[in-house]
Amino acid sequence: MRVRGTSSSLLVLTVLAILGITASGAARAEYPVSFNFFAGIPYELTDPGGSLPGSNEWNCKPTAAHPDPVVLVHGTAGGAQTNWGAYAPLLANEGYCVYALTYGALDVPWPLSAMGGLRTIEDSSAQLAAFVARVRSATGAGKVDLIAHSQGNIVGQYFVKRLGGSGQVDKFVAIAAPWLGTYGDNMATIRAFAAQLGVDTATVDAAVGVGLCPACSEILGGDPFMTALNADGVYDPAVTYTNLDTRYDELIVPYTIGLVPGPNVTNFFMQDGCPVDYSDHLAIAGSHRGAMIALNALDPAHPRPVPCEFVPPLTG
Repeated sequence: MRVRGTSSSLLVLTVLAILGITASGAARAEYPVSFNFFAGIPYELTDPGGSLPGSNEWNCKPTAAHPDPVVLVHGTAGGAQTNWGAYAPLLANEGYCVYALTYGALDVPWPLSAMGGLRTIEDSSAQLAAFVARVRSATGAGKVDLIAHSQGNIVGQYFVKRLGGSGQVDKFVAIAAPWLGTYGDNMATIRAFAAQLGVDTATVDAAVGVGLCPACSEILGGDPFMTALNADGVYDPAVTYTNLDTRYDELIVPYTIGLVPGPNVTNFFMQDGCPVDYSDHLAIAGSHRGAMIALNALDPAHPRPVPCEFVPPLTG
């Protein structure tokens, strides 16, 4: 006997519920998470220019629990996959719609094209603005949350303060942010960062000498760009900020420039109550400890325990 009408619909819904499937598609996958800053590199090597597991799913619809999609904004020479190997799958597993772009890349063949954040902050921020617009259109969300690392914080901040992003961003999790401009000799700072990536000094000097990384100088203390960006204050009053920084950050100098106080700001110094956290500029964006702080910043109504555990430099 055939079951018709309402009975048929109820039967289908019951079967789907038993199978753990919704009418809109398969149940969300559980993605492996590795708390290591370099966890995304294998994905870039096997799928150049691709997306990390759980990220950039353009049919993802935000839930009532997590109504704002999360956009990940990488640092200098980073990319959508190489910077966020820990965060993209973690956030997807937590039920967020999560997106990541590679901004500011040069028009060169891969693998150099995987290194973003080399063009001017202004150009990179325009790319971020267009990407956020696409995310909001695809998801139907009114606002997004940003999680940024290093230069990505200034790219995100320029979008918020100068390109109309203030009404489009709710929460901003800032990891190792050079809010006041990092100090020191320009070339020494750039060489130190490049050394972390295994790039030799001669290559760095040649690249900067022909202007291949204008953003590298823009984020330095005293640069006209940073002075103008902070002329109306460091933070946008309509956005809620959470800052994470570490004593061992070799590129945010002094590290306190990443922990500027403000009425709409919560600061986390990674060594507070946890002296075995040795995270540096890279490790802070891959550590379990940092990731739990970020999750709590996105969803403060449901706080997670923040572990104090040994965090090695570089990897996290």
